Order: sequence, then C-alpha cells, then structure tokens
Amino acid sequence: MRHVARFDRTPFQTDILDLSHDGRGVARRDDGKTVFVAGALPGETVIAEPTARSRRFDEARTLEVLTASPERVAPRCPHFGTCGGCVLQHLAEDRQIVAKQRVLLENLERIGKVAPGRVLPPLTADSWGYRRKGRFSVRRVNKKDKTLVGFREQDPRFVADLRECHTTIPEIGMKIEALAALVDGLQAREHIPQIEFIAGDDAIALTVRHLVPLSEPDRAALAGFGREHGFAIFLQPKGIDSVHPLEGEAPALSFRLPQWDVELAFEPADFIQVNARLNEKMIALALEMLDARPEQRVLDLFCGLGNFTLPLARQVREVVGVEGDAGLVARARANAQRNGLENAQFFSADLTQDQRGTPWMRQGFDRLLLDPPRSGADEVLKQLPLQDIERVVYVSCHPGSLARDAGFLVHERGYRLVSAGVIDMFPHTAHVESIALFER
Repeated sequence: MRHVARFDRTPFQTDILDLSHDGRGVARRDDGKTVFVAGALPGETVIAEPTARSRRFDEARTLEVLTASPERVAPRCPHFGTCGGCVLQHLAEDRQIVAKQRVLLENLERIGKVAPGRVLPPLTADSWGYRRKGRFSVRRVNKKDKTLVGFREQDPRFVADLRECHTTIPEIGMKIEALAALVDGLQAREHIPQIEFIAGDDAIALTVRHLVPLSEPDRAALAGFGREHGFAIFLQPKGIDSVHPLEGEAPALSFRLPQWDVELAFEPADFIQVNARLNEKMIALALEMLDARPEQRVLDLFCGLGNFTLPLARQVREVVGVEGDAGLVARARANAQRNGLENAQFFSADLTQDQRGTPWMRQGFDRLLLDPPRSGADEVLKQLPLQDIERVVYVSCHPGSLARDAGFLVHERGYRLVSAGVIDMFPHTAHVESIALFER
C-alpha cells in the first residue's frame, strides 16, 4: 500500500510578492521556500491554507484577504475559486493583459535570450461570452445524486458543479444546468464522460461522447433537447472519426471573415479559434505584420482550416498551407474552392518529422506565417530554407516555445525580432497567446 505523506495544513499569514505565470500569487515562507497561493495578488497580505507540498515549493489557497491590492475586483462568476476554467477574474482586466505581457517578455529574455525591438499594444476584444468552442467534463456523482457538467476544478481530479459560465457564449454558458439535467435523466448517464460544444455563425453543435450504445429513449431525449434549445446534436461512440449527427442531416457549421470575403466551413470536432472577434483582429494584425505584396508567395504552416491562408490568398500571388491533420487539410481545400480561391494550395504533413524531400518544402517563398501548437515549431524551422524568406510572423499559444524558437531564428538564422505582443484570446485565464515579427 502506498502511503501519502501528511503535512501541516495550518493556515498562515503571508505577503504576496509576485504573480506566477499560471495566475497564482507568489510568497515566501519563513524558511525561504516559495509558495504559490491561488486567489492572491501581488501586494496583498492574505491568510492561506496549504494544499500541497513538494521539495522545491509549496502550494496554498487564499482563505482571507487582509490587505487587498487596488487591482483586485469582485469576480463576476459565482464559481470562481473552484472552477479551473478562469483563474484571473479577481484581477482587473487591464492588469490581466499587463501580467500576460510580462510573462511573454520574461520568456523571450530567459529562454530565447532575445528582446523585441518594439512591444506591440495588446490585442483585445470581448472579455465575456467569447468562448465558442470547448469541452465540458461529465461525471455522475452518486453521493450527491446528481450529474455534474462543467470544466475541471482547480484540483483537476474533480468536475466543477457549474450552473453558469460567463466566458462561454451565452447560448451554452447559461444552459449548463439544463444540460446537466438532460444527462442525469439518461439511462447511459454514467457512461458519458464529456460533451463538446462548438459554434458557427448560424448553428451550434453539441457532441456527446458515450461509452455504451444509446437506447432509443436516450436518443429521443437528446434529440428533443437539441430541438428545444436550437442545438445540432452529434454523437461520438469512439474516436474523433466516429463523430456523426444524431439524426438526419446536420446543419452546416461555418464562420465568416467579412473583411476578406471568406467563409470557412468546419466539422464539430475541428479546431477553430475560440474567440471570434479576436480571431478577426488577429488575422488583420498578422497580415499587416507580414506585409506580403501581390506578386509574392507565402507559406502558412500549421494552417488548419485555412484561417490565415484564405485571407492571405486574397492579397498575394500564391499561398501554400501545410497542416498535419488530413481532415483539416481536406476542409481547407474545400473552403478554398467554395470561396473561389484558386491560388491556395494545401498539403498534409507531420511538421515534427523530416519534410526536406517533400515538393512544398522545395518551393521558394517570400514570407512565412506559422501558428503552431503548444510544442512550437523548432523541428520544421530547422529544415526550412529560410535564406530567401524576408519576414516571418509567428502566432503562438505558448510563450515558452515561442521564446525557444525566437532564439533559434535570431541566434542561428540571422533574423532580428522586430516586434512582439500579447493577444488576449482567453480573457480571465492565465493562457498567453502572442504574435511576433522576425525580419532579416
């Protein structure tokens, strides 16, 4: 039997010195050991309760704020402090983005040993009701005699018992209780681990993951819920490829980018940027920074559905999009066709592997735009013939991998980091999205 070491959970008073990258206050115990305190802000004095202990640092949560920071605000959500979806609601919005900017610049300096020539003004948009894609965990808790639907708690072992979510689009965020009641009434309620939601401009889809076949009464209940609330219901009995409409032909899912006269269709399990208004502003900024001319060829790596590729195709001679997910590539090609864009090519390739023998890699390009996953783009950057690419615009969802790749571009490939700034794609969370421009 494994024995869990006990530790002293006696509450203690402490001064908060800093804010960590994940939104927790940073304090020092009397013995000099660092402690991360959830719910605390720099400059505050709090009473904290220890929650975890490790050799290098301790963790705690705020029980009482004795001296409040002037930047503290009342959280809008009643589930703040329990739900792990948002951790910064107690910090004023204009200070949240400043904290994220500091994380970005510190990562660039510490990891990449680089600094931007110019720090861009933060890119912001809607801070409430913005999340159009997400995944709720589902758990039947027999001790409570109820089914929980929500994001994970700050302790990820548990599902938060949500009634509402103010960062999710209202059509979803204000119907969580109804969704939980629906699942609780199903015969398969103990075999439904998650429900995903995704919204286009004209339709919203819910995808129900189920581990056992659904009975006819369960299917009827799901269909009725979809009709009552205006949701397209999809089922997922196995992997991603098993997603299918519950009944009939599902409504088309798409979103429009009016500035470029482009419409992108997508499937319920596809990746799209979660914040629609900010996505448009981000595309506009990326294209402005790229400064591609009409006669030029542009390479768009990790292109997905063509979120950047198709707007680029309106402005340049030719654009090539490369993406690892073959399904997304197929949708990107279809999106190019439906928008009448014949100057956009798409290729499916695993960009973590050697691509030097592929036809697209050998083509010449004048500009490079990339929007990689959290792991970054180090493998493909090492392979690319960068000598002829004048400008690189890097959209990042992880400041650490951006910093590493920035160091490579600057110190090993002869670029300079012209500018960088944060993009607040996920307000009230500690997630840091950013954009950077490199130039020869």
